[in-house]
Amino acid sequence: MDRNARAAERHLRSVEDVLELMDGLFAPEADRWTAGAADWWDGFYTDRSKPVPFFVDKPDAHLAAHLDSGLIQPGRALDLGCGPGRNALHLAARGFTVDAVDLSPAALAWAGERAREAGADVRFHHGDAFALGPDVLPGPYDLVVDSGCFHHLPPHRRVSYLALLDRVLAPGGHLALTCFAVGGMGSELSDTDFYRQARLHGGLAYSAESLRWIFADLTEVELRRMRAEPPESPHFGEPFLWAGLFRRDA
Repeated sequence: MDRNARAAERHLRSVEDVLELMDGLFAPEADRWTAGAADWWDGFYTDRSKPVPFFVDKPDAHLAAHLDSGLIQPGRALDLGCGPGRNALHLAARGFTVDAVDLSPAALAWAGERAREAGADVRFHHGDAFALGPDVLPGPYDLVVDSGCFHHLPPHRRVSYLALLDRVLAPGGHLALTCFAVGGMGSELSDTDFYRQARLHGGLAYSAESLRWIFADLTEVELRRMRAEPPESPHFGEPFLWAGLFRRDA
């Protein structure tokens, strides 16, 4: 194909085509959200002794509190970006049937080890949650847990995220969200500037107003800054994160 023919290629005809084109606007080393990022995340999880807060084998404090209060009842749960499995294992211990997804084989290997040690029954899936179809993640799920996945998505992939929720979250089901908070951690660049700079600077920080706008089709149950949990606590908590709970009305 000659140069002029290549310049005249026109291949966009769907929303997914546009989203994939926008993925490509970022430098390859900025990728933390597609299947191509698996190697980066594997490197991140290789040294388990690193002082990374969420390497602890403890569930999110606000998730545990909602389970203890009875606000969230056992059912089917999906853990997005499960990492070493701390929330997935807690949900399984509380009577949930759990599917857990991550891009990183190294993270899933660690999570699998923890599950075997705990005698927890969790179905772990390797891959991009946006690309895994109903044969793998059939839904509906009574609970979707996301502790650190959402803030690694570029702005255009919120479209994919909301579409996934629309497909898998049951009426009356909950989204338990943990993500970077403005003033705490993460980049506060505008959405437009991420595309100008072609990188995500470690993740996106969100304001309460932004989260309420993005998840406007869900009912806010709780949205507050997470509280720091002391080392002896059985729960995970860091003050640079949001602790959110949203419900899909029946």
